[in-house]
Amino acid sequence: MAELLQSPLADRHHALGAKLAEFGGWEMPLEYPSGVVKEHTAVRESVGVFDVSHLGKAVVEGPGAAAYVNRTLTNDLGRIGPGQAQYTLCCDEATGGVVDDLIAYLYDEDRVFLIPNAANTAEVVRRLAAGAPDGVTVTDRHRDFAVLAVQGTRSDEVLDALGLPTGHDYMSFAEAPYDGETVVVCRTGYTGERGYELVAPVAVAGALWDAILAAGEQYGILPCGLGARDTLRTEMGYPLHGQDISLDVTPVQARLGWAVGWGKDAFWGRDVLVAEREEGPARVLRGLVATGRGIPRPHMSVSLTPDVLLGEVTSGTFSPTLRKGIGLALVPSFVAADAEVGVDIRGRREIFQLTKPPFVDPSVRES
Repeated sequence: MAELLQSPLADRHHALGAKLAEFGGWEMPLEYPSGVVKEHTAVRESVGVFDVSHLGKAVVEGPGAAAYVNRTLTNDLGRIGPGQAQYTLCCDEATGGVVDDLIAYLYDEDRVFLIPNAANTAEVVRRLAAGAPDGVTVTDRHRDFAVLAVQGTRSDEVLDALGLPTGHDYMSFAEAPYDGETVVVCRTGYTGERGYELVAPVAVAGALWDAILAAGEQYGILPCGLGARDTLRTEMGYPLHGQDISLDVTPVQARLGWAVGWGKDAFWGRDVLVAEREEGPARVLRGLVATGRGIPRPHMSVSLTPDVLLGEVTSGTFSPTLRKGIGLALVPSFVAADAEVGVDIRGRREIFQLTKPPFVDPSVRES
């Protein structure tokens, strides 16, 4: 078994008493002594900071690099300009299944910085490198940078105290000097709250983490682990690769058509996805909300009646905000969008209502 990769902040997590777990080939904090619910609440009500350095980092550069990325990934880079970021998908050419979902930072026509998921970085880099035209290089930079996510209504105040840029538009980024290095501050995140993701050279990651916690102390900042990250993103209905989207699930099925540049002449999987969109998918990703006390978990079966199986839960958790169970499930398209369904929770059929996420009101786009 391969040795787990370590975050540049591993010593900080140990010192804070974090409970660590394997995720995407990395050893990362699952939660701190404060616990998942308090960490979740800190983000929803004030501010929290996550170490998400396990996320991939890759650079596509050279003459026409942006145009090349635009011919491969689903979203349309022509919709944005330099200094902006975009959610996009890397799909399989033959099946349209999702190889990975990622964020693309557009610097200019010759440079795009990509943040894929940890477990999929090597495959995304491999596919992009294999098709790259002469002069365009694709480089895996996952060991060179840490990524810190400062999320919550007080995130601006925390970064202001550090002299880092705030207040720029949603899904835009700015560079700033910090301790002799350059940090990229992008107005995005995976929580549904106003916040920023900081891409920082490994050399300054520890000092930046310490400074964020110190600046946020007056606002009750908490270090947050993957447990709270999961409850926060599930409340927003954000998909997790490997559960809600995968090589077996297309963007059309996952209701991610908004992240596809349907008017583009080319992107990987275009033909099969256009055909599926026109015909209509056989199944779609829906939200689940408990009508009782049941808490859904991945792979639990979902049924229309006790005898009519529909599919299974892809993501499920207890929502600290709603104080009830919520989840996502792939179900046949013929099922009514607000139907009541059953989820088999340890042999007991609990009733849930299908719904359209998000499950809570987002503030991520607020100015």
